[in-house]
Amino acid sequence: MISRKEELLVNVDSVRQRMHDAAKRVGRAADEITLIAVTKTYPASDVELLRDLGLEDFAENRDHEGRDKSAQVPARWHFQGQIQSNKISSIASWANVVHSLDNPRHLSLLAKAVQGSKILSVFIQVCLDPQPGRGGILPQELSPLAELALTEPSLRLEGLMAVAPLGEDPQSAFSRLAQIHSVFRQQFPSAPSLSAGMSGDFEVAIEHGATHVRIGSSILGSRPHFG
Repeated sequence: MISRKEELLVNVDSVRQRMHDAAKRVGRAADEITLIAVTKTYPASDVELLRDLGLEDFAENRDHEGRDKSAQVPARWHFQGQIQSNKISSIASWANVVHSLDNPRHLSLLAKAVQGSKILSVFIQVCLDPQPGRGGILPQELSPLAELALTEPSLRLEGLMAVAPLGEDPQSAFSRLAQIHSVFRQQFPSAPSLSAGMSGDFEVAIEHGATHVRIGSSILGSRPHFG
């Protein structure tokens, strides 16, 4: 029976190879793509093992998990869940990067929360599936929020984030995202990054320009592992 570390090593190597192959198909270099391990529901011990294997970036969807694990394992921590106003001070205390900014008020509160303590990197989440309850803003709303982000000295605007809609072919979704990103990058050349792609579609996202991929089950498994 292989150890948990050996299991994670096999998974990480597989994901990195798939990232390399996807990048190569479109003439990109794999080392320009940041691999973020999404560790939600998994223990801090898994984060420690992954860090020992060379991973530096970890993401959480929930503030309390990110707060607790970041206190145990120093790393570059990302928040990718929907932002709640009453959690902003806490998120700002532990996250180095926020991927899900989609609200001017949240932007201002984040900037105020980190003022003087650090520079917080942020991605604006664009919605590819305008349904009630889905995070993100419409493409036509991106520019005003980006302009506002650029006025905040405690925030660093990195680029855009998106999630492919459930039930839609990732090729179609990420093709649309690539067009949106191209326009955005021309308007905001200092924020060229694109956070897109999860376990089921990260290769397609890379082929359409993703610079950050957020991988959970392909690295950590399909269910929480506490052994």
